[in-house]
Amino acid sequence: MTYAEPPFEVPSYEVQQAETFRNWTLVIGAGARYRPEYEGSDDLEVSPIPFFLFTYDDWLKIDPTGLEITAFRYEGFSVSALVGYESGRNEDDHDRLRGLGDIDFAATLGGRAAYEFGPLEAYATIEQTIGGSESLLGKTGLSLTAPVSQRLILGAKAEATIADDNHMQAYFGVDAIQAAASGLPEYQAEAGLKRVDISTSATYLFNENWLVRGEVGVGFLTGDAADSPIVEDDLQPSASLFLGYKF
Repeated sequence: MTYAEPPFEVPSYEVQQAETFRNWTLVIGAGARYRPEYEGSDDLEVSPIPFFLFTYDDWLKIDPTGLEITAFRYEGFSVSALVGYESGRNEDDHDRLRGLGDIDFAATLGGRAAYEFGPLEAYATIEQTIGGSESLLGKTGLSLTAPVSQRLILGAKAEATIADDNHMQAYFGVDAIQAAASGLPEYQAEAGLKRVDISTSATYLFNENWLVRGEVGVGFLTGDAADSPIVEDDLQPSASLFLGYKF
């Protein structure tokens, strides 16, 4: 995808039942998201989203963003390996991108460290793109999961994203060739804090199988990302709704 935004992050205990003794869970479903057409756009679009979540014990998770393997866990602290992807960006996605060329789809490899204390989790991730933008992206954040009842779970998250020169130039920079083709001024985007995101969510369990989840959030592009001539609006809202079935 054009920018890192997990489709639906459903904490594992939201879909697990206390009476279930098997060590795996599977949730499949579909939903829709309302968000900018590209990172920095002021035009919003609705797009359908297929969804799946598979977990095995407390060490394996597979979802639309990729694969997470937890290699170490001790008293709330955990370290995981990440395998994912960066879907890139097509210049045909929006008129503002014409002449900037495409950013190719690429795989990502990285790691995640987290610490849970009660309903709160503090985490940090780092991922390297193999191909595509050939970039390094880091995130740090704090998430809260609060069960209101046996059926309703509320959540909140705040996250900051830091990117290296390659990522910033690929998505927000304009070189001489791109400037001539697009009509935009040349612009050099350098490494730094790229964006800050905050979001809230609600998950409702109809029964032991069916669940619905909604999320609203807003991102704030910062620094060289916000100042890029590619960016039409540094305020990036989003909303999503998802219906799932747990096996």
